[in-house]
Amino acid sequence: MALVLTLLQSLPSDNIPLIILFTFSSLFAVFFLKWRLAKCKNPIPPYPPGPRGVPLLGNLPSLDPELHTYFMRLARAYGPVYQLRLGNKIGIVLTSPSSARQVLKDHDTIFANRDVPITGLVATQGGRDIVWNPYGPEWRMLRKICVLKMLSNKTLDSVYALRRREVRQTVGYIYSRGTERASLGAEFRDLVSELTELLGQPNISDFFPGLARFDLQGLEKKMHRLAGKLDRMFDGMIEQRLRINGESGKQESEDFLQFLLEQRDGGDSKTPFTVTHVKTLLMDMVVGGSDTSSNATEFAMAELINKQEVMKKAQQELDQVVGKSNIVEESHIQKLPYLYAIMKETLRLHPVLPLLVPHCPSETCTIDGYTIPKGSRVFINVWAIHRDPSFWENPLEFYPERFLNGKWDYSGSDFSYFPFGSGRRICAGIAMAERMFMYSLATLLHSFDWKMGDGEKVDLTEKFGIVLKLKTSLVAIPTPRLSDSALYE
Repeated sequence: MALVLTLLQSLPSDNIPLIILFTFSSLFAVFFLKWRLAKCKNPIPPYPPGPRGVPLLGNLPSLDPELHTYFMRLARAYGPVYQLRLGNKIGIVLTSPSSARQVLKDHDTIFANRDVPITGLVATQGGRDIVWNPYGPEWRMLRKICVLKMLSNKTLDSVYALRRREVRQTVGYIYSRGTERASLGAEFRDLVSELTELLGQPNISDFFPGLARFDLQGLEKKMHRLAGKLDRMFDGMIEQRLRINGESGKQESEDFLQFLLEQRDGGDSKTPFTVTHVKTLLMDMVVGGSDTSSNATEFAMAELINKQEVMKKAQQELDQVVGKSNIVEESHIQKLPYLYAIMKETLRLHPVLPLLVPHCPSETCTIDGYTIPKGSRVFINVWAIHRDPSFWENPLEFYPERFLNGKWDYSGSDFSYFPFGSGRRICAGIAMAERMFMYSLATLLHSFDWKMGDGEKVDLTEKFGIVLKLKTSLVAIPTPRLSDSALYE
């Protein structure tokens, strides 16, 4: 600035325009230099590294169908935060507790939204459910209904009789080795399995929104068909329940449907709870509460059959707590720490949602020193984090004893173990999942011995999807182990 003043003093006093121009030019130069220096000291973080793609398609042609293992291999080459070009979309993959913590805790609000696939929009009437709904008043209303009312311990206790009836029917079916009959429940199961598979299938329409109207893979059409079937089922159930309630003048049934109907239109005027919400939350319960629980139980049984010594320990615990002359009740679950450790170890090795549900930042931010652009699709590879030898001893071994110290829980506060996610979008149904898994597994292990034929081992190869499952369905031989055949009725 001293140099600038000296030059100004040397100019003729009668040349006012020249003095003004020189003054502004000098000030601009000074501020520009300061801005450049500040920029050099605080440069914009680079975008994450990643594999080279091909023009237009990016990395789509090289994607492996088993995304969880493919993403883990890429992390070894490019680090715990890397990017993929997925057509017109940018995919960000996180594979470390540090990066997961920054997304799910430090910048939780920014990452509270979802990048909703077209099939997800179709399945949930435009994303009106708790999974895909954007973060805001409607989502908070649904979350409140689910966590504080619908899936509270009090409500879950009130519908225990329904869970008990279904579990006892399963035990009776296995004991009698009867032929499965077609039923509404069986149709539900098949529909849900097909629906979750469709949700996890890569869709060109998601990567190239301009092509969405053509539905080149026909996935949107297939989802419309499946969602239409489920919607008609829900309509029939709702109409039947309303008719029964109207005829009797009181609620005869206590279940999730009855609870949702009681909440209908019970919200405030800004965010009312409607029939649409009833059906989308029923969809969440069917998809999130059945396919996930059954797949997790199947993984647990597969691991236990391959490790008979672990199964024997669990059965010894059950015999001490329940006895061979009684049947398992949910009241026994809190007294079964080893079985609880089996559940935790199963969800470590085989998390039901291996990449969780993808997040979508509402603004550009920085994670682990990299720029994460607004609107990208963020995958958190919890499957890979749970198998990282930096955090887990012998990570590929099924070893429930590692969880007997009580260190890890499902709160999502420890980012080396968070099978149900973390932050605002943590799974709303953890309490129900615990009960369903523990009660089902305890009953199966207490009622029967299980093995493969001719000393074979179960194939534990996984099949990727939005819900992880065994590639080959488990087929095992049960042998009754209780003292009285009446206990199987």
